[in-house]
Amino acid sequence: MARTSAVASGKTGASKKLVIKNFKDRPKLAENYTEDTWLKLRDAVGAIQNSTSIKYNLEELYQAVENLCSYKVSPTLYKQLRQVCEDHVQAQIHQCFVLDIKPTESLDNLSFLKRMNRCWQDHCRQTIMIRSIFLFLDRTYVLQNSLLPSIWDTGLELFRTHIVSDSGVQKRTVEGLLEQIELERNGETIDRSLLRSLLGMLSDLQVYKDSFEERFLCETNRLYAAEGQRLMQDRDVPEYLHHVARRLEEENDRIVSYLDQSTQKPLICCVEKQLLGEHLTAMLQKGLSTLLDEYRVTELALLYQLFSKVKGGLPTLLQFWRDYIKSFGGEIVCTPEKDKDMVQELLDFKDKMDNVVQSCFARNESFINAMKEAFETFINKRPNKPAELIAKYVDSKLRAGNKEATEEELERILDKIMIIFRFIHECGAAFTSKLEGMFKDMELSKDIMIQYKQYMQNQSEPSNIELTVNILTMGYWPSYTPMEVHLPSEMVKLQEVFKLFYLGKHSGRKLQWQPTLGHAVLKAEFKEGKKELQVSLFQTLVVLMFNEGEDFSMEEIRTATGIEEGELKRTLQSLACGKARVLNKNPRGKDVEDGDRFNFNNDFKHKLFRIKINQIQMKETVEEQVSTTERVFQDRQYQIDAAVVRIMKMRKTLSHNLLVSELYNQLKFPVKPGDLKKRIESLIDREYMERDKETPNQYHYVA
Repeated sequence: MARTSAVASGKTGASKKLVIKNFKDRPKLAENYTEDTWLKLRDAVGAIQNSTSIKYNLEELYQAVENLCSYKVSPTLYKQLRQVCEDHVQAQIHQCFVLDIKPTESLDNLSFLKRMNRCWQDHCRQTIMIRSIFLFLDRTYVLQNSLLPSIWDTGLELFRTHIVSDSGVQKRTVEGLLEQIELERNGETIDRSLLRSLLGMLSDLQVYKDSFEERFLCETNRLYAAEGQRLMQDRDVPEYLHHVARRLEEENDRIVSYLDQSTQKPLICCVEKQLLGEHLTAMLQKGLSTLLDEYRVTELALLYQLFSKVKGGLPTLLQFWRDYIKSFGGEIVCTPEKDKDMVQELLDFKDKMDNVVQSCFARNESFINAMKEAFETFINKRPNKPAELIAKYVDSKLRAGNKEATEEELERILDKIMIIFRFIHECGAAFTSKLEGMFKDMELSKDIMIQYKQYMQNQSEPSNIELTVNILTMGYWPSYTPMEVHLPSEMVKLQEVFKLFYLGKHSGRKLQWQPTLGHAVLKAEFKEGKKELQVSLFQTLVVLMFNEGEDFSMEEIRTATGIEEGELKRTLQSLACGKARVLNKNPRGKDVEDGDRFNFNNDFKHKLFRIKINQIQMKETVEEQVSTTERVFQDRQYQIDAAVVRIMKMRKTLSHNLLVSELYNQLKFPVKPGDLKKRIESLIDREYMERDKETPNQYHYVA
């Protein structure tokens, strides 16, 4: 039929006939065109699905889709395309998988996974290609119909419905994936890219959680439960901790490499629970003491880090940490054989525990408080002795002064001692005030020496000897036996200058020099070269004699220096019989006798330039120990008296047992019942309280 156009002829009827005639022809033309075009598109889709070459130009195919959509056949086109794709997917499952999921499988699991991955990759590539051809359909008709899945989503839906959701295919895929992961956990190398692709497929198809993750977490739980039980028996704690850290690192790496991100939290929780949470107490019982004893900083930090990840981890560690400190510290304090080194061991132990908290336990406030509580507990297990030994230790350090440490080092030592001292329950106000007075003296002495050095700069005749003086308040410090010695004229002159300076500022005071506490630094020349000797004042007086002569007897040295005989013997022993022998003794021997003679050791050698020669200390006598204990008890008597009066003033009348019970609650230091009874009797004698006339075991307060 020839096409004619509607031309206005002035006749309305003719014009209408032409319009109707042309309208009837168009559907017939569109139908022929649609059928031919669809066949062309179907051939192209088939070529894509079969990985063969496409006969037509892609641009031509795209234009064909657009033309079909313009002829209002989009619903049919969409339906036909879906059917073609579905037919292809159904054919694939029979062709590629049905034979391989039977009991007599021809493919091993890895080969099956590779085939599945190849099928998935081909399907994705084909779907992308098909979508590019039918893009106009996707962006018009499909987009305008919200209930219709896009071409890409249709491809995913078909693959999920006909392949992955097949029970046999899904089961074998998941088992193959789990097998590969287990092989990797056992140390074998696997194809991670294969797992990443297949797990990504399960994620894209929205079956990852139900089909894979639940099975995966179940297997993981089983694996690590068995591994934790086995390794806790076979390995020591440091090795086990490193193994756990390595396992956690491996599982985090799997999440980054191929597992879905949603698996991270349940997976890591599973590992932490089975390898850590189930073995918290066992690990600490087995290894915490060893780690702390050996100061294994790396493993302790790792222990804290791992325990902080699991519920109840840090509270459990905290309790074991507290118990360890009580046990270790209690052994130091309660072992009389260790009394000689008790204070130094306590200081070292406190330093060590401080470092553990700082370096390993992230300065956790709970651990710091637990350590303080533990120290306070064990140090008060043995009444009086720690306080006594701390007082003596402080005295020895301050007496030694710069002989044993620099000023800064001495400050640090004293600060640490005060920390230990504060753990001791109240030792009596007088005792505490004396110790505080000692520290105050050291601070004031620093200020005085700054003023003294400024004073010396204005003197017309400056001395070539540098003098340092510590001013000690007599009431705060132990009493020292006065001892007169013969000082060189230069030292005597310096003492007079300082005395003039000090009394000029503090009139009415009295200075008493204590030679037993003095020390000096001497410059000495030997064949090996120059050295500096850090020595006590007594050692100084002895060594300086050899500037005037070559050889002296002990009697000659005693006469020249004025040093008391017992003190002189210890001094000569330190110079001639110790490790640093700057004097030679004749005859040789470890002890100094009356007839011995001494000469300067020109052949003296030492690797250090400045050498400290320690004075040999006289051992504390039993009488001195008893005296110290008695002084501490005397200081505490005043506190007991004050507590008794305070309680009786408030209660007015009280039985002996109730009074003693109240005293134990109020007093912060240990006391014996007998001592309390003595103080009560003393207060009755002094008429602060009285016995009941009818009931002697009852007391009344006397207003």
